Amino acid sequence: MSQFPAPTPLEWRDAAIKALKDRPLESLVHLDADQLATRPLYGTANATGAVFAPRPSDSEGRSWDLRTIVEGVDAAELNRTILTDLENGAASVLVSGPVVGDVTQLTKALEGVALELAPVALDAGFDGVKAGEALAAVAKDSPRAQLSFHLDPVSAYARAGGAPSGFAAILKDAATKAANWSSTYPQAKLFLASGQVAHEAGASIAQELAFALSSSVAYVKALVEAGVSQDKALSSVTLGVAVDQQYFDGLAKVRALRLLWANVSKAFGHEVQAQIEARSSRRMLSSRDPWPNMLRLTAAGFAGSVGGADVVVLDAFTRAAGLPDDFARRQARNTQLILMEESNLGRVDDPASGSWYIDARTRELAEAAWTEFQAIEAEGGVIAALEGQVIQPRIARAREFTEKAYQNGSAQIIGVTKFVDPDVRAVSVEAEAVQPVTYGAFEPLKPVRIAAAFEEAGQ
Repeated sequence: MSQFPAPTPLEWRDAAIKALKDRPLESLVHLDADQLATRPLYGTANATGAVFAPRPSDSEGRSWDLRTIVEGVDAAELNRTILTDLENGAASVLVSGPVVGDVTQLTKALEGVALELAPVALDAGFDGVKAGEALAAVAKDSPRAQLSFHLDPVSAYARAGGAPSGFAAILKDAATKAANWSSTYPQAKLFLASGQVAHEAGASIAQELAFALSSSVAYVKALVEAGVSQDKALSSVTLGVAVDQQYFDGLAKVRALRLLWANVSKAFGHEVQAQIEARSSRRMLSSRDPWPNMLRLTAAGFAGSVGGADVVVLDAFTRAAGLPDDFARRQARNTQLILMEESNLGRVDDPASGSWYIDARTRELAEAAWTEFQAIEAEGGVIAALEGQVIQPRIARAREFTEKAYQNGSAQIIGVTKFVDPDVRAVSVEAEAVQPVTYGAFEPLKPVRIAAAFEEAGQ
């Protein structure tokens, strides 16, 4: 059997210089918003050591939780949507909107859902405690109920630039309620420590991971103060991360977060497995021409699943234009089903392990995020850093770096900056009923959408 010769690094260098002609070899090195370099060649000469960061999984079953987003204001319609998702491949649902804070409405929305089998997660912002009480009432004290209360007041605080009342009291109340739910529902996940709000505001990967880590520390400490044991508090926190069309970075990000959490849990004196929820990025979506979003969302799903997320949540491809219809929701669900059941992406634990590039990228992101995390903690933690407005300018600089890459053409958005369709086929969406509220106590982390500036310029 013939084999291709393996060139030495020097032979590769000579060939690369010849192919580049007038361009220098350094033109193949690219910097990201964290100022980390991506090099053209990885191998033993610049290796940082192998990384293995698998999720606990069953290769013969479903390796990750396929979760769908259900949004809206009509409980009956939400119930139809939830049952449709669960009957057609979804394993769990993430419920958002005014319905989640009303026991009667949430009960109607979850009618027919077996909470012992299908986990229900909430996205309620500052209404997290009220929504959690409603979900706990719907579960009727069943100790086997699979509930994800997803309390995340830090993200709500950052997004709104303040709070309707004193934040310390809001966090304490959330932790006290969560401690009570923990004893009633032993399998429940209580807090969501997410970096999504930082990502959507334009944060770099290291900044996003550091935001999630610092939030997790704040939540664990609050739970311990409320009477929850450290190991129980650690296992009750879900880590949230955004994944976008940059799938190598996305899967390295998820793997890095698992390594980082191992450091955090050990610092608390316990080794607790990370529970990671990867949601698709909204800053990558296009509104004028949403059809190419299907490709971006597929890449995001690939990143989350191959990177080892325990839960993967994909938006509908029309989400940047409004709330999706049945077709768009079905596409979001089926994208994951194809990745899971046809592409079999979950059959191998940590398939990226052993790749020179991805292992190096994972380690570099983890180290950069840990440095950023230590800086936030030195500033008093994520809450003090937001109130002191030290996080916001750092994220602004990262956002400007990313936006400049699209403006000068070194990065592209298919359908927006390249291969623009002059005659876009329309999609069906509903207008969002809930508008964001800001309080003005400090600069909020407002969400951005990279394509928006180009779409507005082209109108």
